[in-house]
Amino acid sequence: MAIEILIVDDNSDIRNILNELLTDSGYKTRVAANYNQALSEIDKKIPDVAILDVKLDKGDNDGIELLSHIKSKNKDVPVIIITGHANVEMAINSLKHGAFEFIEKPFDQARLLNFINRAVENISLKSQNKEYENKLFYSYELIGSSKNISTIRDQIEKISITESRVLINGPSGSGKELIARKIHKKSKRNKKPFVILNGALLDSNKYELELFGEEKDNGSISYGALEKANQGTLLIDQVSEIPLEIQSKILRVLTDQKFKRLNGNEAINVDVRLICSSSKDLKEEVKIGNFREDLYHRLNVFEINIKSLNERIADIPLLIKYFSKKIAENYKIKELEIDDNDSYILNHSWQGNVRELRNLIERIAILQPESKDKISVIIKESLKIDKYDDKIVESSLSVPLKEAREKFEKEYLTIQLKKFNGNISKTANFVGMERSALHRKLKGLGIKEFN
Repeated sequence: MAIEILIVDDNSDIRNILNELLTDSGYKTRVAANYNQALSEIDKKIPDVAILDVKLDKGDNDGIELLSHIKSKNKDVPVIIITGHANVEMAINSLKHGAFEFIEKPFDQARLLNFINRAVENISLKSQNKEYENKLFYSYELIGSSKNISTIRDQIEKISITESRVLINGPSGSGKELIARKIHKKSKRNKKPFVILNGALLDSNKYELELFGEEKDNGSISYGALEKANQGTLLIDQVSEIPLEIQSKILRVLTDQKFKRLNGNEAINVDVRLICSSSKDLKEEVKIGNFREDLYHRLNVFEINIKSLNERIADIPLLIKYFSKKIAENYKIKELEIDDNDSYILNHSWQGNVRELRNLIERIAILQPESKDKISVIIKESLKIDKYDDKIVESSLSVPLKEAREKFEKEYLTIQLKKFNGNISKTANFVGMERSALHRKLKGLGIKEFN
């Protein structure tokens, strides 16, 4: 579907120039010669982009009034203000009212077209973000009752209202992106873009291009993640994978709040909140020379650590209930009856963490089993617990009875402790032991108690 641009100017020559420029560039256009015509066109159908002259036939600030009118209908429509009577006050006023850009007459056509292309890219980005959020219906839900998740919720509440840079550590699939999105949504930047740059997915020669953008020989501009995220939030996922030479340039951006595009000469000012995530220990990466120490300290203003799913077993039942409900709604089927205390699930290693659990439940939803027994079969086959159990049996048969029993008890009690968030009383009650006896047993088996 072609982008439609509304051109509003009382000068017929300007209207014709703009109309020809935009149609030649593949855009659909509508035109208006005065305030009332413009108002009628806006009310008839909101344009995708608008180009407004400030001074029309109604008054000195016609364009600003039309800008406000458009924003009242759809705040996401980019509006470019043009005028032959420019001054600083007018520029500031238009930007305060939400103008995307402000440009003086006579204007350079290539420069104006770059503004328009950027506005269209902004529309596309917002559309993609909304589509992504709709697909990931759980994106802003942090599910769990473990101490780790409770701590993170508190941290999110505190850090979201600040502008501090954040470093999120955790294994792949644990929910690092989810936390970053939550911080963005709760921040004052929540109406602005949320952009993700995945350091692990880029070719080494494309980092700079993807981050800073490029000015091409034909005058067009390819915008990088920094510009796309301007006034919003940029998440650099797997920041540990960014090459050292690019790390130094990121450090420079953090220091100066500006950068240059590839092949560009003009310094671009940028206002971005930076959040980084990593599944590697950045301290260790600094020690072995893979990550700059000065950049690490710049990024690590506030640190959030999310544990692997097998370290917070207590969260699994809640996650199962949550995903079962949401996925059932998504597939328009009856809510799945999954036993959240299923031993196969609780004993699984969950190398893929929360993502793996969600995928399991989605797989069950797709297959639509008719009974709980069939659900159990799917779980067992999917998690391949049978092989895991065989290994346990095999290893147990190769050691004396006392050692095998101790090994089983240690594994069993560790799982139960995690299941009850380290609560000794609840664990003791479940396993059928006195609290004091459980304390002694844990100490004897070398199991560290936690809260």
